[in-house]
Amino acid sequence: MEMTLQLTIDCADPQRLVEFWSEALGYVAEPPPGGHATWREYWAATGVPEEELPVGAGDTPESIVDPAGRGPRLWFQQVPELKATKNRVHLDLKVGGGRDVPLAVRTQRVTTAVETLIEAGASVLGTTDEPDMGHYAVVLQDPEGNEFCVV
Repeated sequence: MEMTLQLTIDCADPQRLVEFWSEALGYVAEPPPGGHATWREYWAATGVPEEELPVGAGDTPESIVDPAGRGPRLWFQQVPELKATKNRVHLDLKVGGGRDVPLAVRTQRVTTAVETLIEAGASVLGTTDEPDMGHYAVVLQDPEGNEFCVV
């Protein structure tokens, strides 16, 4: 039996997070299957009752995929409640190159990525700068407050 992995992120505004995380991960919006104009049209064609779809659900892309086909699909599921507490699961965007890369180079790579993410709508929550341990990372949050790290 084949298994694939999808990461689902609850949110209020799927389109906003599709745009942000596409930029952050180098992903693209997932087109609706089977030649359908929208995901909502596809869901209707597969029998999903209208009352199960929030207003606007599926009118614009709500999922993103890795164009190289390596990473998991991310689906931004619209929910009515707002985020209330710290994430129990978060993404680490590993841009530094790993411990074989000098700390100064990793730090610059992380800093450059963080600047790009801030321009895309992220905000910085904190920085971990531990040169004695060879570690540098920045904790950010996406436009809806979901925490993630850039390492």
